[in-house]
Amino acid sequence: MSSKEAEMGHTSRGMAFLSKYYFPISLSTILLICAVCVYSFNLEGPREGVPQTTIVLVSVLFITGFFAGLLGGWIGTGGCSIMLPILHFYLGFSAPLAVGTTLFAVIFTTLSGGFVHFKNKNVDRRTTIWMGIGGVIGVIIGSWLFIYLSRQSAVLALIIGIVFIWPALRMAYEGLMPYLKKSSAALGGQPQENIIKGSPAKLSIFGVIVGIATGLVGLGGGYAIVPGLIYLFGAPVYLTMGTSLAVMLPMAAIGGSIKLYQGYVVLIAGLILAAGTAIGAQVGAATIKKIKPNVLKLMFGVYFLYVALKFIFSYIGVMIW
Repeated sequence: MSSKEAEMGHTSRGMAFLSKYYFPISLSTILLICAVCVYSFNLEGPREGVPQTTIVLVSVLFITGFFAGLLGGWIGTGGCSIMLPILHFYLGFSAPLAVGTTLFAVIFTTLSGGFVHFKNKNVDRRTTIWMGIGGVIGVIIGSWLFIYLSRQSAVLALIIGIVFIWPALRMAYEGLMPYLKKSSAALGGQPQENIIKGSPAKLSIFGVIVGIATGLVGLGGGYAIVPGLIYLFGAPVYLTMGTSLAVMLPMAAIGGSIKLYQGYVVLIAGLILAAGTAIGAQVGAATIKKIKPNVLKLMFGVYFLYVALKFIFSYIGVMIW
């Protein structure tokens, strides 16, 4: 092969890469430019419960966002389970600000990851519409309740931990079943048909419940949507992941916007996290079918159980790493 042909080959691969990932790259670039503008023009002054903006902090936030998006693309969540505890426990953000900033970043996780899942036909449109309508109503109610809980950071942390427990235990159990029974039949009864059953009324009610929790504790809702669709509505695992992100988009958009208006979003941190999640979510969504369903469940369950225990123990004054 001549040098000219090799050069053309590299150019072709480069163009194919840009064509495939133009959306997350463009979105991430725009978000980072916005973060630079906020910092340069001092649009957000010093706040209590927020660490000083440094290169190290910016790097940690972007990397955290990337891995949150990656996990979100794999298991159909917004990545809150990674971002929220890191902001609160390791970076020193107060609980209310960690909740608001995380939910703001989830807007872009769901936008980016949902875009890929939609292209790959991993989204049930009917479920997305009905759950989305219910979720929007719920998130408005939850955001109103959050105003009262924001003054009680310890209680807020306890509620977050409790909310995590059921899906964590259930998903971890289902993930371990194939290893315990030595049989692939123990994958949680995953149906073969590529559809999510359930009446519009049931889907909407479920959406309202998830929406309230989203507005209340700042989690995108995937922690409840994923196991709920699988165990309550018999949804296929892969279809659940994409549908979960699609349902979370309107809830995160409204919930995050309300938190921003209420003053519970650290804008620079939220934009940098979002820039990382925008890329990570694309990578996760593009590689989801290379991971076995039971492995996805086990990853989901073990990490969520860790987060639940961390929040609950923090309420009684015991810190676990």
